[in-house]
Parts: sequence; structure tokens; C-alpha cells
Amino acid sequence: MIIITDEHCAEYSRAGHPERPQRITATVELLRKQTELALTWQTPTHVSDEPILRAHTPQLLARLETPEDFDNDTPYFDGIAHHARASVAAALDALRLAREGKSAFSLMRPPGHHATREHSMGFCYMNNIAIAALAATATGAKRVAVFDFDVHHGNGTEDILLNQPGIEFFSVHQHPAYPNTGATSIGRNCFNYPVWPAAGRETYRAKLVHALDDLKHFRPDLIAVSAGFDAYARDPLADGPLLAEDFHWLGQSLGKLGVPMFSVLEGGYSRDLPELILAYLQGVAGK
Repeated sequence: MIIITDEHCAEYSRAGHPERPQRITATVELLRKQTELALTWQTPTHVSDEPILRAHTPQLLARLETPEDFDNDTPYFDGIAHHARASVAAALDALRLAREGKSAFSLMRPPGHHATREHSMGFCYMNNIAIAALAATATGAKRVAVFDFDVHHGNGTEDILLNQPGIEFFSVHQHPAYPNTGATSIGRNCFNYPVWPAAGRETYRAKLVHALDDLKHFRPDLIAVSAGFDAYARDPLADGPLLAEDFHWLGQSLGKLGVPMFSVLEGGYSRDLPELILAYLQGVAGK
């Protein structure tokens, strides 16, 4: 399995903000220390404007250079355009590796799935997974499934991928919760599986099974995963019920589909994030 990461993605932060550098640094430390998975490491390459502009407007790209906060959750940082581009590049690298038959996980920040076509929001500046999905179909993929198990709805991914030919989007998330979207499925290809905040673990797992069954029926030739770990029972930003073994099961379920697949990190803000990511990767690897 290949982990794509870059120590430079830990170079920006704002005091008290939950999307913090330790999400990456602590995970890298654990993954380098563990011995069960054979991992290789890569740094992101570079990305041109072309794949980004399939998903985003030129105005969004220009706005990344303007030194003003995007919203209360999404601060401006010096160099954030560079960091956002590196995160996009890592997702595209993971796509390329998946098409070569390799298992890849993009362990980068910032995350991406709340960034819409026109706006950065919700800790996200550009939409890594949507850019990669559109790059896949632009270069020959016929049936791309985007599976998002972050506890928050991937509103930006939905906005960008709505009714895009050859792509189906499957999102299991808590609702109502930020960003207060995803209550129902929309368009021809965006399928939402909302879970009530008070739902127990069995109910949440049943929604994940439903989404995975629908994904299988789509018969994708590529699966792009928005891997968010904030449905975890001890995550500070949501009321999810899941445990580490559930993320292991998710990885195992996706890996068993036998379809080229890559994953990119979205949310997950508990101190246990490194263990949750490791459990997921072990499941993907069939461990």
C-alpha cells in the first residue's frame, strides 16, 4: 500500500482550530511505527490548472490568493493555495496509482469535500475527490463511484458532480448536521443516506451497507473514497456512534469489491484518528 503525504502540509495552523497539523503528523508517526502493513511512501507531484478547472471556477482559484478568511471555519493562511494544490496533486497521484493496480491513500490536508464549484468552505479550499473523479472520466474511466463516509455531507462534491456522466456519488452522513445538506438524493447520480444524530451503531452500519449495496449495483470500474473518520463515537465535532472496528469493516468491504480504488483523507478530529486510519487501511489490505 502506498501512502502519499508531505510534511509541509503540517506547516499552517490556527490556534484552537480542529483541522490541525497533528492530524497528519501523529498518523504518520503511527503508520511508520506499525509493522502489520507493508507501506511505501510518496510525496505529491504537481498539478496544473487544467484538472482543477474541470471542477472549480477561475474565480475560486484567484480567491485562494486573497488574504481574507473564507468563512468562520475556513481561515486564510499564507501559502494556502500551494497547500490546497498539493492536496489535489496527492489525490490525482492516488488515482494514477489505483489505475496501475496499486492501493493508495492520500494522507494530506487540507481536506476537500465541502468545497463547491465556486466557494471554499468547511475547512476545505479545493475539492480533491471531485477533481480526481472528473480527471478519471476525462481520461477514459467509464463508471466512477465516489463513496463518502465522512459524518458531514459532501455538499461540495455533490455540487460539482451533480449529473456528471459516468459518475455516481454515494454519501452516508449525519443529518441534520453541518452543512445541513444531503437530506435526500438529487439529480440522476447523487445518492444520499442520511442518519439521524441519535442513531445507534447498528442503524449507522445498516445505512453504510445500503450505500455499499447500491454502489455495487452501479458496477464501477473505479472507486474514489472520501475517507472521513468523524463518525467515530469520540469525535468532538459530531455525534457519530462508530468504533475503530467499523472503519476496519468499511475498508474490508470496499477492498473486497475487487475494483481499483483510492482514498483521500477528509475529516476526523479525535486524538484517536491515527488508530482509525490504520484500522481502515488494514481492512482495505485484508488484514
